[in-house]
Amino acid sequence: MATINLDKVSKVYPNGLPAVSDLDLDVAEGELMVLVGPSGSGKTTALRMVAGLEDITSGTLRMGGKVVNDLPPKDRNVAMVFQSYALYPHMTVAENIGFSLRLRKRPKQEINAKVREAAQLLGLTDYLSSKPGQLSGGQRQRVAMGRAIVREPAVFLMDEPLSNLDAKMRVQMRAEISRIQRRVGVATLYVTHDQTEAMTLGDRVAVLHLGRLQQCGPPQELYEHPDNLFVAAFIGSPAMNLYEAVVSDGNQVKVGSQSLTLPPELLEARPGLRGYKDRKVVIGIRPENLADAALESAPQPGSTLVADVELIEALGNELQVHFLMDATRARSEEAQAAAETRGLEGIGLQAGGTRSEGVARVSPRSELRAGSRATFVVDTVRLNFFDYESGAAIWN
Repeated sequence: MATINLDKVSKVYPNGLPAVSDLDLDVAEGELMVLVGPSGSGKTTALRMVAGLEDITSGTLRMGGKVVNDLPPKDRNVAMVFQSYALYPHMTVAENIGFSLRLRKRPKQEINAKVREAAQLLGLTDYLSSKPGQLSGGQRQRVAMGRAIVREPAVFLMDEPLSNLDAKMRVQMRAEISRIQRRVGVATLYVTHDQTEAMTLGDRVAVLHLGRLQQCGPPQELYEHPDNLFVAAFIGSPAMNLYEAVVSDGNQVKVGSQSLTLPPELLEARPGLRGYKDRKVVIGIRPENLADAALESAPQPGSTLVADVELIEALGNELQVHFLMDATRARSEEAQAAAETRGLEGIGLQAGGTRSEGVARVSPRSELRAGSRATFVVDTVRLNFFDYESGAAIWN
């Protein structure tokens, strides 16, 4: 058992390109930490530095309290699970799982016992004599995990292990990985570009962008209290609605031609808003914090926004309502980068325009239809606010 500690760890390539900058991150014993971010954010480079496959330019890497910057990969007692299964096709499942133990010349009886134990944990007992070509993608990934488990490593490293699986199998394997990791109880660093995967798997999630750590915390904390516009736009599906706004007298905020009244609970939680009187900010509204006013009883004054419905997506348990509203989308480069990463640039997350798109998640009982005028009740207590210039969340 070991912990992982990255203390201001940086990686600069010979051409001067910084891949990771001053990364501070701690992974506790038994914790599953997910590194998430767009392509080029530095997450895989960070993982490879922990594995010893990339040299560290500066900073200190510790495992179990021991500095391992210059320790070769074979001496770090880490096990990696990759995107590609890297199984030997001519070997059986049992032979693939026990391969590393045979390389170490462990006794045959010990190898067999550990292979059986891993197979039972992974639900592979009935497939021990099968070849990889006879298995599904999810089963092959479990074999790759079994090969890592039998080594009894101090640290697990997983690099996009589910990328080659179809959508249904990815959901199943997320649950499997979570269950197995908790049973094994080893510090695990897991890399993915999929924010849904990160939110469902991680005990904590670390969001990287351009080589820098943006925020690290429990998934729900990142979702409800993002530290900046990049995290706000990157975490959540559908993405947070982000608009330019102006804080006016007292407890009012103007969004386009409409105004919202800020409740005392929100002003108490975000006292810094009082310093933004008559200044432009960015307001963030999660889609589920917009409700169809026709289904609500007596909405409070200053708690509604009016918009034109463009498209309705019926998902059974909810309706996703795409709308146009008299407001301007946030012009933040960080928000735009997060949107482009998720392929959302074509549905209203680009800057500019006096009418901007948004998404609401409403009850399936709603009778809203495309082409209709909608009034949404806003859960104003859960509004997010960001500095217009820096993109930082406004709190104190």
